[in-house]
Amino acid sequence: MSGRSVARGALGPALLALVWIAGPLPAGLAGQTVDTVIVENESVFDHTDSVWYARVANLLHIRTRPWLVRRTLLVRSGEPYDSAKVAESERNLRTLGVFRQVVLDTLRLDDGRFALRAATADGWSTKPNVGFSFGGGDGSWSVGLLEENFLGTATLAAVSYISTPDRRGLDLTYENPHLFGRGAPLELLYRALSDGDLGAWQLGVPFMWTGARRSLETDGVAADRTLLVYRDSAGLGGVLDQAYRQELLRFALRGGVALQATSRDYARLWFGLEWRREDYAPEPAGPLPYSTFVTAGLGVELGHVRFRVMQHFNSYGRGEDVDLSQILRLGVWAAPRAWGYPGDRAGVAPELRAQLASRWRQGFARLQLLARAVYVPTAGAVDSGRVRGNLTVVSGGLPRQTWIAFVEGGVARRPAPNGEFDLWLEGRGPRGFPAHAFTGTRMAWGTIENRILVIDDLWGLMGLGLAPFVDWGGAWYEDEPSRFGVTTGVSLRLGSTRSARGSAGELALGYRFGEGFSGGGWALAIRRGFEF
Repeated sequence: MSGRSVARGALGPALLALVWIAGPLPAGLAGQTVDTVIVENESVFDHTDSVWYARVANLLHIRTRPWLVRRTLLVRSGEPYDSAKVAESERNLRTLGVFRQVVLDTLRLDDGRFALRAATADGWSTKPNVGFSFGGGDGSWSVGLLEENFLGTATLAAVSYISTPDRRGLDLTYENPHLFGRGAPLELLYRALSDGDLGAWQLGVPFMWTGARRSLETDGVAADRTLLVYRDSAGLGGVLDQAYRQELLRFALRGGVALQATSRDYARLWFGLEWRREDYAPEPAGPLPYSTFVTAGLGVELGHVRFRVMQHFNSYGRGEDVDLSQILRLGVWAAPRAWGYPGDRAGVAPELRAQLASRWRQGFARLQLLARAVYVPTAGAVDSGRVRGNLTVVSGGLPRQTWIAFVEGGVARRPAPNGEFDLWLEGRGPRGFPAHAFTGTRMAWGTIENRILVIDDLWGLMGLGLAPFVDWGGAWYEDEPSRFGVTTGVSLRLGSTRSARGSAGELALGYRFGEGFSGGGWALAIRRGFEF
């Protein structure tokens, strides 16, 4: 970390002055004790910005509290310097979603003390929660209020009214990353929908960093709602086949213990326990039966952690952490008859999750796989299951351009109602197709996109880019012929460089062909951009 330039964006002048006063550090830092931690936080705009909206924004904005930054750091005063922990601390600060810039560096103060400096710059966090997506004649919209950094504590609170082709409703969200101290997040969600209600929660201590020794978390869902299942109709898709009433109450406990853990690698033993009351019935439904199930799982996860910080990938004006770790997770879940499962569905469920990645100077390739199936010994066959995998290849070899190729496929066997693949609900698949155009138990889609940076920081507020693309994909049921659609066109990408979370939105104009729609081939799609 010594000697690394810290002149990044609005932080540059102040940090360069400190380095000139304090002087550079010697090359070898390993084993040195951190005497003090210095936290410096810029507001939304640099204090030297004189435009009126910069002054107003800084006046209205409450800066992130220094104690939150200190609590997130994995290296404290009095502890040995660890470059891996410092790098992971940078990632943890960016993950909070309240900073547009994060720099951790070291310096020697004029009194000889060895200091770790955390220099951050806030993003604008109070905003109207307005969203709109449109494609193939179907539109969804939302309006509300969002605060992503309440009182400077990285707490998210949001209220919004949503309207989709399926339903309308009110969403309330609360997320606190440090409710009970260091690394103990709480997440709450409540949805009052036109066809039901849902509440969800999550609380606990995850593995805070690669070398963490243990984790323990709990989460749950309570729902009384309608689930909609769509099927194909004469190649057009998006036709409601059946509505189901669902009553659900689920409590889950999961955790793990590190058998071995360093700053780069880990081997963890994980466990999970779930109690679930879940019943379905086709609409119109009378009183539902009361069925309970218990599932327990045990396994091992091996990981070699690697990240790359990229610019202009999914957003503008900030560094993005791309996970290129090597991960293998194996386990088995028990679903015995004594725990509520019918005899013809009781069994064991092997689980596999894997990620392989390779990187080079200007890009990377990443392969991800997830598979789980319930094997019923009495039947000698697989009762239900799901397999899904994807491959991402990214190349940034040309100036101001990022080429992305992505392909994904999946198979589901006997999914629960609303558990089938639906590319529209996931925000995936060919752009410009109507809602639920591609739904089923088989799925495949891919895209090739060239993201071209046009303006990095327009008016100090946003980034602007163009992205020629070709999308291909579809979904269908096992008893249907396969159906695919293709869209080729270009999208205009816009993303804030000053907001706390800088996800890019896009306006895409493309020509469609294949199945899954009626009418003319040209279509306009307004939506949040694909994130890889």
